[in-house]
Amino acid sequence: MTSPEKHEGCPPCPPVSRTTQHPPNSYSSSVGGVDYGSWPSSTDSPGLCAIILTFISYLFIIATFPFSLCLCIKVVQEYERAVIFRLGRLLKGGAKGPGIFFIIPCIDSYKKVDLRTVSFDVPPQEILSLDSVPVSVEAVIYLRVRDATACETNVEDYSHSTRLLAATTLRNVLGTRNLAEILSERESISSTMQSSLDEATDPWGVKVERVEIKDVRLPVQLQRAMAAEAEAAREARAKVIAAEGEQRASRALKEAADVINESPAALQLRYMQTLSAISAEKNSTIIFPLPIDILSHCLTSTNVDHPVLKQIKSFSEDEYQMEEDDE
Repeated sequence: MTSPEKHEGCPPCPPVSRTTQHPPNSYSSSVGGVDYGSWPSSTDSPGLCAIILTFISYLFIIATFPFSLCLCIKVVQEYERAVIFRLGRLLKGGAKGPGIFFIIPCIDSYKKVDLRTVSFDVPPQEILSLDSVPVSVEAVIYLRVRDATACETNVEDYSHSTRLLAATTLRNVLGTRNLAEILSERESISSTMQSSLDEATDPWGVKVERVEIKDVRLPVQLQRAMAAEAEAAREARAKVIAAEGEQRASRALKEAADVINESPAALQLRYMQTLSAISAEKNSTIIFPLPIDILSHCLTSTNVDHPVLKQIKSFSEDEYQMEEDDE
């Protein structure tokens, strides 16, 4: 739209809208305001030579009837469409099918287009991530033909073109991500690639249904470094857990010691329990600690004349004398 021009002594001119006009009965493709061209159908005024050739072809069909039906009748499957060109021009009505359709021999040519979903692997792409880490990424693309006419008229080979575009898009998308995002955000990367490819292939009549990151390969040295880092992290967590266990065990032992300290007989019972546990393992030698304090009341009793008690008393006195000498 142009702005109105002003002239001296004249009222302003009304705005003029400029649009691209296509001839009637023509096939055109435009995306985002960009016109990708138009292809006039056979209803446009053909030349004299085209009219003569068409008339001769009809005469040939009539003259060789019914044998000419073998050349005129064609069949396409449910998942196929036929794009017909007559003397190089696209016929009105777009693609034909599924089922039976008619062509005129010598002047008509057609191409079958498969509408089923196809998949292909994107070759491994050596990519340098945003944090300068070299990675090799593989992907798989699922696509189908949405418009058979645009698929044949707008691009020479839609399959090869889509493969090249997918490889380029994969490199562009992954080049803006760091290694951690590439490894953890595959769904987000696949969604971004799908939207980008779908928008780029829309003028070709191709619909990209799904994109999946197939594999991410890292250099061997980087794999070893990451494995060492993960092992060190696991060992650190194990040490922290062991330290917390020791801390809880020491607290429990302290509480148990406080309980035993309240009752002197509890320690002797603990000795007895330990002796019972050791004897259960069928050991030939058992060392049982016996504190002298247990027999202290026996040393002061009336049976002090017993030889065993005398020996214990003398042994206790000798130990006491040795301790004083050491001091």
